[in-house]
Amino acid sequence: MVENYMQGKKKLLESLPSVDEILKSDQGTEWLNIYPRRYVLQGIRELIDSRRKMILEGSIADLSEESLMPEIASAIERFSALSLKPLINATGVVIHTNLGRSILSEKILENIRRVSESYSNLEYDIDRGKRGKRYTHIKRILREVTGAEDALVVNNNAAAVLLSLNTLAKGKEVIVSRGELVEIGGSFRIPDVMRASGAILREVGTTNKTHVFDYERAINENTGLILKVHQSNFRIIGFSEEVPIEDLVQVGTRHHVPVMFDLGSGCLIDLKPFGIHDEPAVKDIVKSGVDLTTFSGDKLLGGPQGGVIVGNREYIEEIQRNPITRAVRVDKMTLAGIEATLMEYVDEEKAVQNISTLRMLLQKPEEIKVRANRIAKGLKKEINNSDITVLPDTSRAGGGSLPEIDLPTYVVSIRSEKLPVNEFEEKLRKGNPPIIARIKENSLIIDARTVQEKDYVFIISRVKNILQL
Repeated sequence: MVENYMQGKKKLLESLPSVDEILKSDQGTEWLNIYPRRYVLQGIRELIDSRRKMILEGSIADLSEESLMPEIASAIERFSALSLKPLINATGVVIHTNLGRSILSEKILENIRRVSESYSNLEYDIDRGKRGKRYTHIKRILREVTGAEDALVVNNNAAAVLLSLNTLAKGKEVIVSRGELVEIGGSFRIPDVMRASGAILREVGTTNKTHVFDYERAINENTGLILKVHQSNFRIIGFSEEVPIEDLVQVGTRHHVPVMFDLGSGCLIDLKPFGIHDEPAVKDIVKSGVDLTTFSGDKLLGGPQGGVIVGNREYIEEIQRNPITRAVRVDKMTLAGIEATLMEYVDEEKAVQNISTLRMLLQKPEEIKVRANRIAKGLKKEINNSDITVLPDTSRAGGGSLPEIDLPTYVVSIRSEKLPVNEFEEKLRKGNPPIIARIKENSLIIDARTVQEKDYVFIISRVKNILQL
């Protein structure tokens, strides 16, 4: 009996196809045309090793072609898959740092594609027929939409701050209010960045209150810069006071010390008409007479990641000559994306509709409700074993922007009696494409604020497949 059992195993092992046989099959040839040979071989070998192990362990192994080929295809796809992938943001957090922050409109993407698929005048002056500078492409539009004298773009706002400090205040003191020594994710701490730049931190005031006289008293012969940092990701409320940038500009003028304002998020339109009063517009800050202003390109601005420095031409030119500028410079794709983004701001009314981040942030709750109802209606048509409800809720801007501001929204709440909500969320998250939702009060929440119209079909199909198993 044992001998028969062993002979049966031997026959099963011998019936396993070889790697070469599978490669020469029609399916194998097709895989080799689509995927890298290394991953095709890896997928085939993984499947054969798995079946061999099952046979040796006494498991029943299906060795039919119908069983083998789909599993090999799945393994090859897994090995060949790119790590960075698109997903569906159903969290309601618009500038979601973990999910890539701002999404770009088709018009912006088209400009990136157009510039990237061909040679370009990145560092070539067409009029003079000589070498040019990549930063010239962005200066004109930045001057126009911010009112600044000159401008420079680097790879992110942390680099913009570091570069400015290193250029203007290396070895010198930089005066900062204690209440503005912020950390903005990823260990971006003002004291640490300042230390790395070679500048010397000079704290003034207290955590909750800083006055003009605190800055005045701190100025000495080794003062290189006065730095104001916008509280873009937190708020100090109650018994608190900070010095307006206009007053700091006056202090700097009296003592011949440059003043810099790190805005962090960097909004190019006035948000007050939309009920948001704590986020200054870049143009208003520039009007104050501040020497330098820094901000991000991919937060409230709504473009690709970048750091923008605008202000005094003399200082901008000095920063541009700094050797570190080359280490943090942007490439042609980023320049093309930022330029196309900024062009939308020439007409601010259109910017609110054409910049995806602004559109999602400023959309009216009733518009979100319409979309939530469409998603819920589609789900109810396909699913009959779950409680599906449209409810009012709140979203957040995210990305270290507009702290403590609740944005009214509408969500689709899904509660299944058969499937625990944590398992439901995991299945959505691990699908293709991944759908990132949130959990609230034992229900899965899909916030319609950040769901794009093209996402509806995927959400409805995936939820149906998960809940009707």
